[in-house]
Amino acid sequence: MRVVFFGTPEFAVPSLEALLGEGFDVVAAVTPPDRPRGRSRSALVPPPVKAAAESEDIPVLQPERSTEPGFVEQLRALAPDVGVVVAYGHILRPSLLAIPKHGMINVHPSLLPELRGAAPIEWAIINGLEKTGVTIMRMDAGMDTGPILHQIPHHIPDDVTAGELAEHLAEMGAQALVEALAMLEQEGLEARPQDGAHATYAPKLTREIARIPWGEPAERIARLIRGLDPKPGAWTELDGREVKLFGARVAEGRGAPGQVLTADGGLLIAAGGGAVTIDEVQPAGKAPMTAAQWIHGRGVQADQRFT
Repeated sequence: MRVVFFGTPEFAVPSLEALLGEGFDVVAAVTPPDRPRGRSRSALVPPPVKAAAESEDIPVLQPERSTEPGFVEQLRALAPDVGVVVAYGHILRPSLLAIPKHGMINVHPSLLPELRGAAPIEWAIINGLEKTGVTIMRMDAGMDTGPILHQIPHHIPDDVTAGELAEHLAEMGAQALVEALAMLEQEGLEARPQDGAHATYAPKLTREIARIPWGEPAERIARLIRGLDPKPGAWTELDGREVKLFGARVAEGRGAPGQVLTADGGLLIAAGGGAVTIDEVQPAGKAPMTAAQWIHGRGVQADQRFT
């Protein structure tokens, strides 16, 4: 089976590696152009999928937009049997979806129709879900609305971060993908439509969403911090200076929302109900550090208040 693979971040790499490990003929990898990174913005950094593909001598295509006529002709010339899309980051038009004989197959890290959209892993934690999983679906013109080919559920552990959950779901998605494609090759896979009446959504994470609402209950705040760990990071301000907080756990404590209750080697902050302990802090423009290191260097004291 000739496969064209579309993907960008580290999350997509296990699926690409699984396809190669199972002997699928990956004829090209499609990923966005290299982008400048770092403070100087002078060095171009390739997407993780590009690095993984080149290490396996797979041709890499990097269109700025998937609608570019030259790219569309390249894709047709490859004559793929199926396209595989894993966190590519761009919407594919129906004319492109129709090029592979078996269409485009997407790996989505939720149990669709639950958590359609850009950030299903983060919102699963923020919303306090007990279960998520991966869905293999055939793509259509909608946003994560295509018929379902295969699903694998997964229990969300307590205190898991988005980064930890993403790593696990990436491996699960790779497993589900090769299972689905093997069944597709044998014509033993039936697609079932999604029930749109039960759809929920996982919108793009904004800076406002990432700001810690100290008036909320401690459990809600802890979930927000874990759900945005490691990126983009939940943030707050202390004396007008922005900091990101990580490693939150619910704890006993009472005080005004955002009030520092203890700062003697650890950081305990009051919420709208209860309190949270914080393991790690990242001041703006600096590397993450332990809460104890930050307290020692910043001179944080009890009764100061985050806003």
